[in-house]
Amino acid sequence: MHPRHALAAIALTLTALCLPHASASPALEDLFERAWEADLKQNPLLASNLGDLRYNDQWPNLSLAAIDASHASDKAFLAEIKAMDASKLEGQDRVNYDLFQREYAERVANHRFRTFLIPLNQRGGIQTANQIVDRLRFDSEQSYEDWLVRLQNFDTYMDQTIALMRQGVREGLVHPKVIMERLPAQIGRQLVDVADSPFLTPFETQPEFMPDRAWAKLTKAAHKAVSDEVLPAYREFYRFFEEEYLPACRESVGVWGIPDGREYYAERVKQFTTTDLTPDEVHEIGLKEVARIRSEMMKIIEQVEFEGDFKAFLNFLRTDDQFYFDNADDLYTEYLAVSKRIDPELVKLFNNLPRMPYGVKPIPDAIAPDTTTAYYSRPAADGSRAGYYYVNLYRPEVRPKYEIEVLTVHEAMPGHHLQIALSQELGELPPFRRYGGYTAFVEGWALYSESLGADLGLYKDPYSRFGQLTYEMWRAVRLVVDTGMHHKEWNRQQAIDFFRDNAAKTEHDIVNEIDRYIAWPGQALAYKIGELRIKELRARAEKALGDNFDIRAFHDVVLR
Repeated sequence: MHPRHALAAIALTLTALCLPHASASPALEDLFERAWEADLKQNPLLASNLGDLRYNDQWPNLSLAAIDASHASDKAFLAEIKAMDASKLEGQDRVNYDLFQREYAERVANHRFRTFLIPLNQRGGIQTANQIVDRLRFDSEQSYEDWLVRLQNFDTYMDQTIALMRQGVREGLVHPKVIMERLPAQIGRQLVDVADSPFLTPFETQPEFMPDRAWAKLTKAAHKAVSDEVLPAYREFYRFFEEEYLPACRESVGVWGIPDGREYYAERVKQFTTTDLTPDEVHEIGLKEVARIRSEMMKIIEQVEFEGDFKAFLNFLRTDDQFYFDNADDLYTEYLAVSKRIDPELVKLFNNLPRMPYGVKPIPDAIAPDTTTAYYSRPAADGSRAGYYYVNLYRPEVRPKYEIEVLTVHEAMPGHHLQIALSQELGELPPFRRYGGYTAFVEGWALYSESLGADLGLYKDPYSRFGQLTYEMWRAVRLVVDTGMHHKEWNRQQAIDFFRDNAAKTEHDIVNEIDRYIAWPGQALAYKIGELRIKELRARAEKALGDNFDIRAFHDVVLR
């Protein structure tokens, strides 16, 4: 079943009504609550991120025993929902039933591939564990004490991570060497003097509510924990990574190179796209979309009267100074300005907007060189923290002006922030739906949102319009290169070349993107497949409803 049953309701009933909200089944509610509680207990970082403070002094338990116990719990919840009689469920109860069963069936199926033995990649992991600080509340003495306990127990978290990675080496479950070569520099950024450790950021300024004596005691204990636990753990991790792990990493970039890799990838394609498409079918869809979007790009090249072919135009966009800022401050200012321009235009397309605001922040320096152009971080569930649109200011000379509008639409409004924040505010839905979600819907919505930019007063000049097409092309290219590397055994350079030949992204971004797809097989497929489905349903609704079609009502249904 498609993850948003309400979408199908549009096409089938030709109305803009949502599924009925039948009274919730007590048995289902109880199951969903127990399963969610188990998730929070097993992942205390998720709980902290959502504003649930019950596990605020804990790191995840990464022991094999804990992982096996979590798997047993997932199997038990799956068996429980399968044993329920679904024949009398209707409305949201039936949707919740189907989605929960699907999610837990996927969890159980994925366990056998044992990818939990690869607990990090170049975009994040224990080497950037301090970044959880940005999502924590430090508004009480207890919150500081909780963080202190985490610091004091960091060595156990590190030992468990290393144990998983060692087992991964034994079983041949390791990342490609080409992406792991980025990690020593990331780990090295943690090997600083105690006073400079990013783990001590919460202790830089004494809060007004904290008595001097308590503050002095906590600060001293935190410095000791970093000195005695955190820094030695990172020194050992650096040694392990350089001497044991990196030499064992594989040369092949495709996931076909790990045990059962082809079967694993086929499963991930189905899960990330929520379809039964095969890797070959996805590859062909990608090639067709690349050709279609390229024809639209050629129209703009003709419009601006550029003298040269497609390849020359892409090179012009990548190299001409007019398309780039000289410094990070000007780039950041433009991101802020575009965000402010979009907000008042949203009422044209949406009846409902989230109550929770969002902010714009630079991506932390520690990961900026190795990560993507931008990303989004959801608000806290309790409203204590806004959502954040993180933008990459590293090397502004490779961050084109013509992509700022489309990127902001995707990551902030009306893309990720609007959809995710609204989802969290749907109190009638169980937590696994409010705070979870299917990548094909979440990313498909954000990519679909990019097509709404013109209605929001954006893409007024041909280069910004080309930027929007570049982003659409980027997601079409993903279908080709992801399946190319992980199914058709393309090498990394083949993927880079295909990307460069078809999209006006800079070389720095292209390489980082390809390395992201290497590290996260199948995830990149969700964007374009999800967007195509939403556009298909909109076209069917427009045809069926004619003059009665209301774009705001359509969006209401899609987002519920």
